Amino acid sequence: MHELRSPADLLRALRSTPELLKTVLASKLDELALQKQLRQEYPDDLVRLAVSISELRDRAAVKFERAHQMWFDRVGLEQATSELVARHKAARFSGHVDDLCCGIGGDAMALAAHCHVTAYDSREEACVMTEWNAEAYSVADRVRTVVADVEQNSGDAPLVHIDPDRRTGARRSIRIEDYCPSLVFLHSQIDRRAGGAIKLSPASNFGGKFPGCEIELISLHGECKEATVWFGSLAGEAKWRATVLPSGETLAADPMSARPRLLPLAQFVYDPDPAVVRAGLIDVLANTLNVGRLDAEEEYLTSESPVVSPFVQAFEVLAELPHNGKQIRRYFREANFGQVEIKTRHVRIDADTVRRKLPLNGNEAGVLIFARIAGKTRAVVCRRWC
Repeated sequence: MHELRSPADLLRALRSTPELLKTVLASKLDELALQKQLRQEYPDDLVRLAVSISELRDRAAVKFERAHQMWFDRVGLEQATSELVARHKAARFSGHVDDLCCGIGGDAMALAAHCHVTAYDSREEACVMTEWNAEAYSVADRVRTVVADVEQNSGDAPLVHIDPDRRTGARRSIRIEDYCPSLVFLHSQIDRRAGGAIKLSPASNFGGKFPGCEIELISLHGECKEATVWFGSLAGEAKWRATVLPSGETLAADPMSARPRLLPLAQFVYDPDPAVVRAGLIDVLANTLNVGRLDAEEEYLTSESPVVSPFVQAFEVLAELPHNGKQIRRYFREANFGQVEIKTRHVRIDADTVRRKLPLNGNEAGVLIFARIAGKTRAVVCRRWC
């Protein structure tokens, strides 16, 4: 049967054939059998797209509340900002904003709750999906799309949000110099806009590249999701910020404003949220919570009395052991652990190999942390606290 060419046209054709997508969503057949059946009535490319959309909607449920009403392609979903993160960022915006490199519209939809959005993308299909996804969130009247190379046409709104493409070919890059649009373009937007935000990978080499801006590291459910460069009227006073979602708690400061405080291993150990670590705010957090580092080269913190904070995971210390496999196994042989979580930051270990060798014959859950303590590698046996 006739194959449709344009990805955007293919999306439009599928949307105008709702019975096909409805059949795919309701089917209990395996994918191959389903496609074979449907290709007797529908074009091959339309069937493939319907099956792909169904799969992507299921995967997108961890990012979007209304995923099963939305439209995706694989690259767009992978790069899309999670709804909770997008909402957090959008709260700083008002008025009119240009959303550059909008993808499937994850940020545009959140921004539209606060302002009018002109969303730009070089891919026509991305703009189509952004429009339809805005409909799913009832903000279509506040979102307009433009198919354009943003380095040639980026709009003239006072505010801007930019989500550069991190891919070089089929691979993601953490070098901002490899991003598209270019670092030169990003700087030009900082210079000519009243304010805005640039979305970066938290693993990217952003240090020193955006002087005068605020850099916010954002984590969601304990995973660092994004580094946001805030500039102009949208930037805060602090140079660095760590925000943890969904609680929304935030820590903002200059990392150099706090001096390291080292303490011997005490009754409680804390694993800081990765946003705090990436923002370089470990010592600021330690001073705020009145705790200390185990070692100058470690991010793990410790205190004699328990501390409750959204910025840390807390563990009660049961034992401190040498980094010696025999002694560690001897301890676990006499303990009542049936499962163990193994954590490390700077000590190189094979967690799976360590776990396989541990005698776990009990029914309690434990935690084994490998860390540098006062310059030596140690194994700290703990249990989660609270």
